[in-house]
Amino acid sequence: MADPFVPKAPAMKRSTDRFLTTHTGSLPRPDDLIRAMYAKEEGVPVAPDALARRIGDAVAEVVRKQSAAGVDIVDDGEMSKPSYATYIKDRLSGFGGEGNTFVYQDLSGFPNLARRVFGDPGRSRRKTPACNAPIGVRDAQAARSDVDHLRAALAGVAVQDAFLTAASPGVVSLFFRNDCYPSEEAYLYAIADAMRVEYETITRAGFVLQVDCPDLGMGRHIQHADLSLPEWRKKAQLHVEVLNHALANIPPEQLRMHLCWGNYEGPHHCDVALADVIDIVFSARPSAIALEAANPRHAHEWQLFETVKLPDGKLLIPGVIESKSNFIEHPELVAQRIGRYANLVGRENVIAGTDCGFGTWVGQAAVDPDVVWAKLAALAEGARIATREFWPH
Repeated sequence: MADPFVPKAPAMKRSTDRFLTTHTGSLPRPDDLIRAMYAKEEGVPVAPDALARRIGDAVAEVVRKQSAAGVDIVDDGEMSKPSYATYIKDRLSGFGGEGNTFVYQDLSGFPNLARRVFGDPGRSRRKTPACNAPIGVRDAQAARSDVDHLRAALAGVAVQDAFLTAASPGVVSLFFRNDCYPSEEAYLYAIADAMRVEYETITRAGFVLQVDCPDLGMGRHIQHADLSLPEWRKKAQLHVEVLNHALANIPPEQLRMHLCWGNYEGPHHCDVALADVIDIVFSARPSAIALEAANPRHAHEWQLFETVKLPDGKLLIPGVIESKSNFIEHPELVAQRIGRYANLVGRENVIAGTDCGFGTWVGQAAVDPDVVWAKLAALAEGARIATREFWPH
């Protein structure tokens, strides 16, 4: 049996002799847990203790599967959350208003596809009530439970490091409309001060915190499609300033952020270019940046780093596995993708990852669960191939 995982000094694991592997956060949930989470979202009484036990068991199972697939830096699969962002309505107070609606600019010209995207079993059930009262922390225990479940699951499992995810203030503001605060800035800072409790609970426990920041990518064509690029960049800069405020007490080396343009199978031809946001992303406190780099709309953007220098102390977690396709990437292709980044930013500054999560919403199943684990195994094999090229022994 492997030695139990014990969180080390609060710093992200960096490669010293090989390419490490990780993913973005959400992973397939067991069918019975999906049904229980559906019931909870729909107001059907669910025994809290029984649900907590089932979540704990699911976390233990998903950690074992990650380790078996060869993933080095693992998480809890977001088993306790209805989604990476909307879970906050259960942990923060102030969200009791009318539900939000969304216009995806890239889908507006494709109504049949839009119906398919919004009819996804997970996305169609999401609850996004507007903020209609001052925000506060309603359930501080939830983040501690996530920590406890992950720590217990890591006992006897061989992994390099572990992380937990949390919504950024900016993505909360994207999904939950402000009907309470006098300005967007006041709203963002109120979210940040409330979310700080969760962020610091995770990092005080010795885990790496990943803050999910689709507002810096997806927010352009959903929340702020009506703005010019310079106007939108000002919004993005504000979001990063607020994020840095929320993370002020956490060392950058214990933080990673995920940049995302939306985990849905759409045209994405309205996505903001990485080149138009990368400087703002670099100004964020986290030392590691996980970004989409495998899907057909962003796979070419590795070339940006031919002219843009990675700041000292930063590292990249490029997605070398696509999260919306049932194709299993060939390990040689994975190795090539890793190599492109390693050649440009340095092998020690690259961790191989996935574009996005495989269970962004409870019930989302764009990729068959069995295929997910095969894709993660291909990720690990591709990292081994790239290691032989870049770290010859």
